[in-house]
This record gives sequence, C-alpha cells and structure tokens, in this order.
Amino acid sequence: MARKYSKRASADVKRTMKKRKAGTLRSGGSGRKVTSRKQAIAIGLSEARREDAKVPKKKTASSRSSSKKSASKTRKSAKKTASKRTSNKARR
Repeated sequence: MARKYSKRASADVKRTMKKRKAGTLRSGGSGRKVTSRKQAIAIGLSEARREDAKVPKKKTASSRSSSKKSASKTRKSAKKTASKRTSNKARR
C-alpha cells in the first residue's frame, strides 16, 4: 500500500511538534502561541503542502457538510421506520 504522506511531510510535522513542545510555535493569523496538538499537525501539513510534498488535499467545507447531511438523512429515515414499526404493533 502506498504511503499517504511523504517522508518530507512527516518531517515537517515532526519539526512543528518539537516547536510546539518548546513553546515557540505561533499561529499564522493572530501570532498566538499554539498549544493544541491537532493545530500543530495542521500547521506542519500546510507547510509541507507549500513545499509541494506528497500530502492529501484538504477537505473543503462543502465536502464535509455534504457527508454530514447524508449521515443525518440516514439516521432520520431509520428513526421514521422504527417509529412506524412501534405504531403498527400498537394497532394490532
């Protein structure tokens, strides 16, 4: 199976994690100190993307919301069928 991330990308993430632990990692927009592990990984991956390393594309907001919508639709339809079954049993 092929690697999802390149070695170069994992090295960038490793470097940002060390900066976070040392307390020197800053976020881009506000310049605040980064304390979140997930945010540090995201910064490392975005740096790797800028350097054209092999990193999967970021998921856009529209693709994330569409998958959430489909998941909620299936949950709603399951609830409807369950409620119909219980009401049918009550009628008998």
